[in-house]
Amino acid sequence: MRLDVTSIGGIIFGVLALVGGFVLEGGRAGALLQGTAALIVFGGTIGATTVSFSVRELKLVPSMVRMALTRNDYDPVALIDRLTHYTDVARKQQPLALEPEIARTPDPFLAKGLQLIVDNSDPDLMRQMLETDLYARYNELQIGASIFEQAGGYAPTMGIVGTVMGLVHVLGELSGSPDQLAAAIGLAFIATFYGVSSANLLWLPMGHNLQVKAKQELLARQISLEGLLAIQQGMPPSILKERLLSFIRPSGAPNSGPGAQAEVAAAVPPEEG
Repeated sequence: MRLDVTSIGGIIFGVLALVGGFVLEGGRAGALLQGTAALIVFGGTIGATTVSFSVRELKLVPSMVRMALTRNDYDPVALIDRLTHYTDVARKQQPLALEPEIARTPDPFLAKGLQLIVDNSDPDLMRQMLETDLYARYNELQIGASIFEQAGGYAPTMGIVGTVMGLVHVLGELSGSPDQLAAAIGLAFIATFYGVSSANLLWLPMGHNLQVKAKQELLARQISLEGLLAIQQGMPPSILKERLLSFIRPSGAPNSGPGAQAEVAAAVPPEEG
């Protein structure tokens, strides 16, 4: 696992672009720093989002942030090659020969499936257990993504609330000098800036980021599930590989590379059942 350069770089670039554009128009970067507006917008957004979800769901936030800002080396072809190797070992020796592979695989889902094969579990029970695990994980990632998407919906509204509160304060001080009133009105609109920019540079992009990674992980686990069941059935390695490649290379589709093919396949939502 390594830092997701595109996610972190995108956020930094977006913030610098907004601040840079403001400065080029003659503004001062320091004028965008307003603690009260930040408290209203971010505090209100967090509060509203907290009301929308249970404590158990909110506990997912730290792991979801870490997932959004990091990236695994996602290579479905390498996964298929690994599964082909497993079935070759199982056919040439016996399923028990896969036991050393359990400790070597970094994927807990794959390790669980290999353990079930070594334990000679019933195929129907094995499919049921792995499918339950697969969709439980997918639903968890969907909930994590929805938390950020909800925050992205609340943030602009909280920005407007902050601006209205600022304008109410300004209207109560109309006896002040015009220069002071102009400055106060400018500060009031900083809240709207915080709300809209945080929604479109942070909350909504992170939610979409998690949606994409959830689909990639779902595809990887679907491939693993079918591969593990085929290994248990004793399917020949060559047939298994062709079968699994159909997940990322649909029949008749142009061969544009495994990365693009995997993205197309990952875009298909799971079938509940």
